[in-house]
Amino acid sequence: MAAARVRGAARPRLWFEILLIAVSYWTYSLIRNAVPEQKAEALRNADWVWRTEHSIGIAVEQTVNHAMNAVAWLIVAMNYYYATLHFIVTVGVLVWLYRRHPGRYAAARLVLFLTTAVALLGYYFFPLAPPRLMPGGDFIDTVLVHDTWGSMASGNLASMSNQYAAMPSMHIGWSLWCGITIALLARARWARVLGVLYPVLTLVVIISTANHFWLDAVGGVLCLAFAFTVARLWYGASLSRLPRPGPAPTRPSEPSPSSA
Repeated sequence: MAAARVRGAARPRLWFEILLIAVSYWTYSLIRNAVPEQKAEALRNADWVWRTEHSIGIAVEQTVNHAMNAVAWLIVAMNYYYATLHFIVTVGVLVWLYRRHPGRYAAARLVLFLTTAVALLGYYFFPLAPPRLMPGGDFIDTVLVHDTWGSMASGNLASMSNQYAAMPSMHIGWSLWCGITIALLARARWARVLGVLYPVLTLVVIISTANHFWLDAVGGVLCLAFAFTVARLWYGASLSRLPRPGPAPTRPSEPSPSSA
């Protein structure tokens, strides 16, 4: 537990954290987009995932996709949700942790970074086309149909992002990290409820917009579970049990000459 106290209690330097997060995300994007777009293999893998889901009775993505697309205002809102909250909420939780829970910040940040790093292995070794890119799959690309910007892999932005890096889903990995962190550390009940709801809503969105299969979400959960396991081993405690930073030590006052 002494190791956990040493590793967990110090508040990291703000300038270093900003630089670290910026460089890490740039590196992640660079590596993800540098993975060869193996279209043929990605489509074969998508067919395999779709058949597997049919065999175990969970292949409802197409039904959900068509049902949500029939409600224009709802699916447009989901497109914008998919495009923005993935980043906004994650950064917001990092800032909240740094300001309100500095003793737990480093461990939580490690979990997020490890989750993302493991995902890169999935993108490299298992290229996967999202449902909306499957030929003959009868999935609706809701971004294109409703002319909204909701994905780096649709429309004019398609050339800027690897379209065949759907497994695992980092929308699920990151949103679940946010949800668990908030549920464990927030004091207000309404905040904890939002923490629970956020990854659930994200799951509905990624399926409704045909950006992921159910099994992509499972992949994101497994990446996060691995990261939490490593962080627990490293810090010697779970995120909720890491020590809070105590008050700065005060120097004892020197005795006055009259009391000597």
